[in-house]
Amino acid sequence: MVTLGAEWTGGAPWVSEARGSKRQRSPSGSIETASGGSNEDGRSEMVDESVALATVTGEKGVGGGGRRLWKKDRHSAWWDTASSPGYPAADFRHHFRMSPSTFQVLCEQLAAAVRKEDTALRAAIPVQKRVAVCVWRLANGEPLRKVADRFAIGVSTCHKLVLDVCAAIQATVAPNVIRWPDAAAMATNAAKFEALSGIPGIIGAVYTTHVAIIAPKHHVINYLNPRATARKSKTCYSITLQASVDADGTFTDICVGPGAMADDQTLLLWSMNKPKLTGETLGQGMRLVGGAGYPLTDWMLVPYSHQNLTWTQHEFNERVAKARAVAVTAFHKLKARWACLQRRTEVKVDDLSVMLGACCALHNICERSGEPFDLQLLQGLELDLDDDNHMVANDPVPSPAAGQMRDTIAHSMLHHGKVAGAGSFY
Repeated sequence: MVTLGAEWTGGAPWVSEARGSKRQRSPSGSIETASGGSNEDGRSEMVDESVALATVTGEKGVGGGGRRLWKKDRHSAWWDTASSPGYPAADFRHHFRMSPSTFQVLCEQLAAAVRKEDTALRAAIPVQKRVAVCVWRLANGEPLRKVADRFAIGVSTCHKLVLDVCAAIQATVAPNVIRWPDAAAMATNAAKFEALSGIPGIIGAVYTTHVAIIAPKHHVINYLNPRATARKSKTCYSITLQASVDADGTFTDICVGPGAMADDQTLLLWSMNKPKLTGETLGQGMRLVGGAGYPLTDWMLVPYSHQNLTWTQHEFNERVAKARAVAVTAFHKLKARWACLQRRTEVKVDDLSVMLGACCALHNICERSGEPFDLQLLQGLELDLDDDNHMVANDPVPSPAAGQMRDTIAHSMLHHGKVAGAGSFY
């Protein structure tokens, strides 16, 4: 399940804006577009070097009366090699973070949404190449111009392909791979988390990270990251990604919010905060575990954050940290696999939220497909210092009943070794 607060984006969630193109004259007088994209959506490709001139005849086939199309002469030797059957699987996995077989399954799932028809002017870009452009951009974080050169397409075509494929992943793949667990999955998750931490009834761990952005044009104050600004002594903007992670390290629910919000404020935008879902969770005696930046509620366990902890409280915090380590690891893998999240991006806020959803969906696909994770990707990678493990909620214990429940759990673990029952505390 994916949530985006529409009230702070200024528009409908997960919808990319239509982009037009300006028309201008080529040096020889023929009309071309300033977008640099392909002609699949009514555009012709911009000429900047190595230009070949093609003549397109009219509908009646009369020569000399057609219009001229300027087309850049490009060579796609790299992708032709990488997509060939003989290309080493290890190299393909290094480039795209997944094996050729997993990539092919992804293409089949996206084919209906991203396929384009050939036109009279040129053949459409194949589905596999469209998906490859997007996955390469997400995985390597290269500038659009470098990605465009690698795949022998125009820069604006590259940009449009990335957005289109991300939107297709969000619309067609994410609902199937980012899902809240059913009753059987909850029980399985609870057993795994209890084996890890000793705390029963945990079905997911929650974490929040920041993704740096350039200053947006609208509602700029909502994206000002105060902690990063104070630490770096320069104005910093970001958006936050908040997500729940199951015991296997896959995302079960995500929410994107503005960077100025604290964890407890972002939680208000989250679908997990809706009464129906929390009621279902509480009805089965299950709950999530979060950091000190989240409020303590009937369905959210958080560590003690005050000074001078007792031995019982310290032991409880250690066990909470073991459960939350699953989410921390998942976010490390997310940012390591998809390098586009590691640096400040120029992508519009609405488009970036779609990219984040696509990255989370691809992360789940890789994890559930058993794709090996390259530990070298973690070298030099650190989660943002403004992540939730460095923050404390304004009102850490809003519910007296929840506070009593936490005290009971902590006392039972210390004196009985474990808490009896996955939801029955004494």
